[in-house]
Amino acid sequence: MAVMNDTSTKALPRPSLLFSSVLLILSILSASTLVGCGGPSPEELAAVDYTPAPGGDWPVSTPEEQGLNPELVAKLYYDAAQLETIYSLLVFKNGYLVAEDYFHIGSPDLQVNIHSVTKSINSALVGIALEQGCLTSLDQKMMEFFPEFTDRISDPRKKQITIRQMLQMRAGYPWEEATAEGTDLLFSGFHTSNVVDVPLAYDPGSGSAYSNLTAHLLGIIVARACDTDLKSFAQEHLFNPLGIEPAFWQVDWDGNYLGFSDIHLSSTDLAKFGLLYMNDGQYNGIQVVPAQWVHDSLQIYSKETWTVRVGRNWGDNGYGYQWWSIKAGDHRYNLAWGHGGQQIVLLDDLDMMIVFLGDPLHLQHGDGPWRIERANLNLVADFIASLPSE
Repeated sequence: MAVMNDTSTKALPRPSLLFSSVLLILSILSASTLVGCGGPSPEELAAVDYTPAPGGDWPVSTPEEQGLNPELVAKLYYDAAQLETIYSLLVFKNGYLVAEDYFHIGSPDLQVNIHSVTKSINSALVGIALEQGCLTSLDQKMMEFFPEFTDRISDPRKKQITIRQMLQMRAGYPWEEATAEGTDLLFSGFHTSNVVDVPLAYDPGSGSAYSNLTAHLLGIIVARACDTDLKSFAQEHLFNPLGIEPAFWQVDWDGNYLGFSDIHLSSTDLAKFGLLYMNDGQYNGIQVVPAQWVHDSLQIYSKETWTVRVGRNWGDNGYGYQWWSIKAGDHRYNLAWGHGGQQIVLLDDLDMMIVFLGDPLHLQHGDGPWRIERANLNLVADFIASLPSE
């Protein structure tokens, strides 16, 4: 910014005139702000159409019938239409689909990479594996499932890592994107041997860090414990009961399906999975995931696992069993969150669920993509913060 020095001897206005001029200017600016940046007009909100299509997978209703302010919902969808990368936005209340719309190339059946929402799905598979008896306890040690590497472990702390700590992001492995070396590893792809060659950043159980490798190793553990591959296990015990058929599921260099990312699902698929957790693990009367596992998964075991600021209404974050917990206004919600802003939002105190699907921004990182992702996250957090308590 250039600095200008005025050396003229022009007379200054009297203080009263100066004060009046300032007030006039502020009034003009304030008025123009209200007109240009004050948000949608009542007419614009009235024109927003978020009516769900009948005849879908769920009973439909209206926000009013379910005790939800329709103007707040209209504002949510008006703001959503301004986003660059959104595809789908669905709102459920009391088990009813009360709002639905699609943007850009979005449609109910469009399947895209859900990125780290995969972690929450992987968590459900851990719970199912426990119920099936493949796993006997969350206190089983990680290295029990990687016997081929036991003699190569030089850090004795790795032999003490438990499945419980892995679920809570407390295994001690670092957040990959915190360093250039870790980011290169994440982008180049994991090998099973990374259980050995990636060093721990802290003592297991002593703190938390968001680790993609930890989630991936959990998926390998489920597959090995149940003597199958992760996709086959998920299809039989989770996806088939929900009527889900993934379009694609990436494998690592050793042929293991990723436990942390890269399943391609639709907003309809995400809604089915989310409703499963809203209904204590039941879907269409079938107990798909144990009710106790759903309850335990949505508790807070780790705090401030995410350290990068998102927005004014996205705060006090915690972490359960591969689910986030976020405070927005008077509400706390559970969140399955994937890169690009993919979201399954469970707002238990209002019996509400929100599904957001957008461009996954695959392999796009840095300030630009993060700005987009942050806007997508804040859309939902700001809406939740605007809701009154019941």
